[in-house]
Amino acid sequence: MAIDFAVEDGVAVLSLNRAPANAYDMQMLRDLSEAVRRVREDNSIRLAVVRSALPRFFCTGADISTLQDSDRAAFANFLGVAHDAVDMITKTPKLFIAAIAGHCIGGGLEIALSCDFRFASGGKYRLGLAEVNLGLSPGMGGTQRLPRLIPKSRALHMMVTGETLPPEEALAVGIVDRVFPETSFWEDVMAHARKLAAGPTMAQGYIKLSVNNGLEASLTEGLAIERAHQNQLFASEDVAEGLKAFLEKRPARFAGK
Repeated sequence: MAIDFAVEDGVAVLSLNRAPANAYDMQMLRDLSEAVRRVREDNSIRLAVVRSALPRFFCTGADISTLQDSDRAAFANFLGVAHDAVDMITKTPKLFIAAIAGHCIGGGLEIALSCDFRFASGGKYRLGLAEVNLGLSPGMGGTQRLPRLIPKSRALHMMVTGETLPPEEALAVGIVDRVFPETSFWEDVMAHARKLAAGPTMAQGYIKLSVNNGLEASLTEGLAIERAHQNQLFASEDVAEGLKAFLEKRPARFAGK
């Protein structure tokens, strides 16, 4: 398996582990999809973190050596599997955090963009979509997700030039949400993850789906999605606990169901 899977305090940790730089092949993409499926189906998992098990690299995108002799049909199939893997992250009603502590290039950044939050370590590494340097465009969602995250012209400039950014500049642009010190990076990520995992994770998941699905629809359709999710939540155990705790003036103890 190119993805190590562990669970800590209700937080699934998906560690990319294909030396030397986590460049993915077809099997790694399938392993990623399987890991996301486990997160989705295991009710004891309340949140997931995607990280690298290797030093210096988060993920450098596709393993070009496995693609150079592919025909069009094989390459199209590879793209389909890649899209399925990241789309499953966006459609899973649980939060995903990308914990980035090394070079995050091409498809690596596209994996991170499919997550709900991107936390970066300080350090000397780069983030960007550099597929243009191979005569290609980003093919794992980058042309769609990056311009929805940062201003279109900035995203376009990064993609057509292959520009990469250090973590602090990626924070200023809006690609990553936080930059933590190198010395405490993993502890800071997990502290934030555990705090979210202790909350009303069912509501968090439906909020995620309302935002992701609503942004692809008209305002009227988005509001209908919001109402449908709110009605489902109102019947949940977490809402009963939340209302009771509010009236009893005590902290709520959410179970995520």
